[in-house]
Amino acid sequence: MATFTISLSDEEMRRLEVLGKREGLTVEQMVRLGIHDFIGQPDDAFHAAATRVMEKNAELYRCLS
Repeated sequence: MATFTISLSDEEMRRLEVLGKREGLTVEQMVRLGIHDFIGQPDDAFHAAATRVMEKNAELYRCLS
């Protein structure tokens, strides 16, 4: 497991602490969740495929209406 250090402004830290208390999470857990969400986003190939499907669906709906 890798460990690293980041610098946050006092305001950023305060906001994370407030959100963490509200959600019942530590600041570390909040940061891990944010990283997990970011790296878990679909890649460009998925976005391209989804766009093609949506365009085809739009064509189909136009034909059916």
